[in-house]
This record gives sequence, C-alpha cells and structure tokens, in this order.
Amino acid sequence: MDFDLNDEQRLLSESVGRLMADRYDFHAREKAMKQPEGFSRDHWAAMAEMGLLGLPFAEADGGFGCGPVEIMLVMEALGKGLALEPYLATIVLAGGVLRRAGDAGQRAARVPSIIAGEHVMALAHQEWPGPRHTSHRLATRAVPVDGGWRLDGAKVAVIAGHAADELVVSATTPDGVGLFLVNAGTDGVSRTPRTGYDGVRLADIGLTGVRVPAAALLGTADGGATILDAVFEEANAALAAEAVGIMADILETTAEYLRTRTQFGVAIGSFQALQHRAVDMLMQVELSRSMAMVAALSLDRPADERRLHIAAVKAKIGQAGRFVGQQAVQMHGAIGLTTEYKVGHGFKRLTAIDALFGDSDHHMDILAAAGGLPAIA
Repeated sequence: MDFDLNDEQRLLSESVGRLMADRYDFHAREKAMKQPEGFSRDHWAAMAEMGLLGLPFAEADGGFGCGPVEIMLVMEALGKGLALEPYLATIVLAGGVLRRAGDAGQRAARVPSIIAGEHVMALAHQEWPGPRHTSHRLATRAVPVDGGWRLDGAKVAVIAGHAADELVVSATTPDGVGLFLVNAGTDGVSRTPRTGYDGVRLADIGLTGVRVPAAALLGTADGGATILDAVFEEANAALAAEAVGIMADILETTAEYLRTRTQFGVAIGSFQALQHRAVDMLMQVELSRSMAMVAALSLDRPADERRLHIAAVKAKIGQAGRFVGQQAVQMHGAIGLTTEYKVGHGFKRLTAIDALFGDSDHHMDILAAAGGLPAIA
C-alpha cells in the first residue's frame, strides 16, 4: 500500500486543518452544542463553501469524485476539532446510500442541495430491542400498497435525525431489506430528540403507517443489506480517521499540560514516569494513524479482504482510543473530567466511536471467525 499523499490531498488536508483551527476552537464547539440543532449552520455553510460536502459525490452529480483518502483527511481534521456538524450522517452514511443505490433522478433531486449545505439527511437504521450490528434482520416493515409503500416501525439513536430534512430508512420488505427515502415531515413520522453522552444530537424515530411513493425506494427491494454493509465499512473507515484526529489533539493537550503544570517547583513533564506514559500515548496515536490509512485504502479491495481489514482497524482504534483517553484523563487529574475542559469531551467521543457500527469486541469476533487477517500488500 502507498501511504504517500499527492499534492491535491496535502492541500486538502492543510485547508480543512486551517478551517478548523481558525473557526472551531473548543468555545465554538460549546456554542454550537447550545444551538437548537446541536451544531452550527454557519460552520456547515463554511464546509459547503470549501467544497467539503461534495468530495465523495460523482462529478456527473456535481461533486468532485474523490475517494476514501480524501474523506479520511477531512474526518481527521473534524475529529481534531471535535466537530458536531453532520458530516458522518449526511455525507458518509445517507450520502453513501444515495451514491450506491440512488438512480439518476434521486441523486439529481438531492445531491446539489446536499453539496450546498441546504439539505441534511440521516440514515435511520438502528433498532432496539433487537440484534446489534446487523443489516439483515429488521423489525421495521415496508409493505407494498397502492403503487407505493407503507412503513411501520421504530429506529433509535439516529445521528442528526432531529435536524434531518430527509431520512433514509431501512426496512424489511417481502423480498428482503429495502432502503427508502422518507421526508422527515411525512405524516406518521415522529422524532424524539436526545443528546448522546459525547454531545452529538440524536433522535429516536417512530414510523406509523408512513406512506411513500414507489419512487422512494433506493435500488431494489432486496438489495438494502448489501448496500448497508458497504456503507458501514466506509463509515468505520471514516470513524477511524476521526478517532485519530481526536487522539492527536488529546495528546497535544496533554503534552502542553505536562510542560506547564508544576509540582514541587518543577514541571510535571520532567517526571520520568509521566514521560513514559506520554510516549506510550504517542505510539498508540501513530499506530492508529497508520491503521486509519489502511482502512481508507482497503475500501477498494475485494469484499472479503476489505471486511477483515476494516474489522482489524476498528478493533485497534477502539483499544487505542480507550488507552489514550484514559491516560490523558489520569495525567490531567480531576480537571480532565470537567465539562469545561476538552480532554473529557474527546474521551467521550472516542468511547462513542468505539460503540458505533460494532465495537472492538464485535470486530475481534469477526477476525477470530475468519481465522485471522489476510496479508496487507
């Protein structure tokens, strides 16, 4: 695998890094959290103006036709700023379904407004109670009626579901799993907003006798599970990059604290035990950075190989995030857990990233069942 960035990728990384450094410090994040939608529309518009919302969409649809490495670079920068804007929800998740399963008309009606920052979408898939981390067994039902579909069921913890203009809803059809476009204002759709422990806004979605036209079906009535599997792999690669950004920022904050916090008349960074712990943190961050690159480059691999590479990356990222977060909080002492300090927020987000789309244990089980990881070449 070639880990070198080209000139365009380096420019993208520098540009989005400057955007986050200039406009998204921790105080800006706190202010965004208090907005009705839980994120800043101004920041979202700035991301649209820079072209970040159009990166993965095809040029024919008005996007830039970029690949997973570009998404990795953006997500790492967003992680470093602990950004709350719905990039994962709209561009990676719902946008990923739209790119893979949407026909030309469905894409034309949505992609330009998504790229302009005017249309927020969310993927409504997770259910409770029920089996976790599955794209095949769903309690939500879609029944063909009167030339369209009727949807009944419930979804939980939908990322950006409270602010979405439109939902992509997964449901069991008579043929398998289907994916449906549902306007958030449709009769029978209810939304109960809540906030995750990482500060990200979520919504529980109720679907009671929701009627949608036949044109709302994305792809085929039995192709949803395959699409979701691919989208979740892409999402886990994006989350790995976000985690790297968070861990790098936590490490920088901790190193600065060690340089400036004094005890017994000297900086605590002069204590050898704390130096060793900081080095251990650095090793985990750099290993995670390499794993995030592996995840991005693996998305173009054959399906079985891709699946195992993503599983290995997600397992390692979860373990590394927990280690880096724990070390940072311990070395900061009580201040590391306060809501006024960024380190604790970063640790919470790392914990949420581990849980999303399969935690470390889940992905270790995938590797164990396969007998290990294929060679990376």
